[in-house]
Amino acid sequence: LPALDAPSSGVCSAVLSQDRLLCASLPISQGDCEERGCCYDPRDRVKPCYFGHTVTAHCTPGGQFSIAVSRDVTLPPIILDSVQLASGHSTDCVPVMKNNVFVVYRFPLSACGTTFQVTGDQAIYENELVASRDVKTGSLGSVTRDSTFRLHVRCSYSTGSFLPLSVQVFTLPPLPAVSQPGPLSLELRVASDGSYTSYYTDSDYPVVKTLRDPVYAEVKVLQRTDPDLVLVLHHCWATPSINPQQQLQWPVLVDGCPYAGDNYQTQLVPLRLASGLLFPSHYQRFTLYTFTFVESTSQEMLSGLVYLHCSASVCHRSVQESCTTTCPARARGKRSAEHPHKDGASHVSSKGPVIFLQDELSWDTAKDGLAVPAAATWVLGFAAVATGASLCVVVVAAVLWRRK
Repeated sequence: LPALDAPSSGVCSAVLSQDRLLCASLPISQGDCEERGCCYDPRDRVKPCYFGHTVTAHCTPGGQFSIAVSRDVTLPPIILDSVQLASGHSTDCVPVMKNNVFVVYRFPLSACGTTFQVTGDQAIYENELVASRDVKTGSLGSVTRDSTFRLHVRCSYSTGSFLPLSVQVFTLPPLPAVSQPGPLSLELRVASDGSYTSYYTDSDYPVVKTLRDPVYAEVKVLQRTDPDLVLVLHHCWATPSINPQQQLQWPVLVDGCPYAGDNYQTQLVPLRLASGLLFPSHYQRFTLYTFTFVESTSQEMLSGLVYLHCSASVCHRSVQESCTTTCPARARGKRSAEHPHKDGASHVSSKGPVIFLQDELSWDTAKDGLAVPAAATWVLGFAAVATGASLCVVVVAAVLWRRK
């Protein structure tokens, strides 16, 4: 028999003693055990030579396949009860050993659907192990949560001596997830404080805010129940018109992170399972601090409308994709360090206007008897629902305008 590679230490040490299955008859030396591709533990007097957390296959001199499969060869682990020979279903083609972690097949080269061909002076025997998947079918599609597993094993023998020359194992890559564009509904709200327990209603607006006051914003995905969906905010920015492409604009979030050039940086609010939300990953919350646009030359405050735009997409969390955004440590500017709401600020979202006031200006009496500064009264309105396409960029607009 040609020697197989000894398994790595991690493949061997991860197998608990109670889960071990004998790879070869005793007694056996460490060298002979590892030549079979098996693990060896001299401290284990009962099962010193055992299978590791991988696929172990070899051809015996007596003309048999020997195949051991660990449930951990795929992620998520395969369901061992679903593993079977692709073509052989007779009573001779069932596992010879099995526990909660391993399944072992051993059968003659001429049985269980093995194919045979002669190429030159080589007699080649091939067979396959597969794991069936549990597929759920609904009215609009089908899904599965089981791993894809198909193992192709080939034994080559010399036609003159009938000694095995090699064993080759071929594994298939997992099937890609099925995805397609579709409608995506988002909602943007503003909360009355950072606890996110109450949100402003239509009758609460306009809400009075002073310049530099926090505005608690929340964007969430509507009408989705997949816990692996993650809402990802890409960019949020403000413009003095409804056109999101206008040249004059102010960044709020850049690549999902607070804009570093702002002395009152936007703050992201982490959402955890303890938040009480059914699907925390369907939400994104951040706090921005009220401001006004100024003319670059005269430094005069600009009048007119100001709009807030956000681009967002939905990501499907998986082993290959965590859907997380990592932001660098925030630089502490002098003015931002002095802001009382800088650390531990709360985040929410709103459906109506917010009035931005500036303390040092003279006060006039506005509509409904509300005292506001004549030169710096600003109103911020948030769009309640935005609809776009999943896996595509969605723009959520929030409107900021000035009261005369």
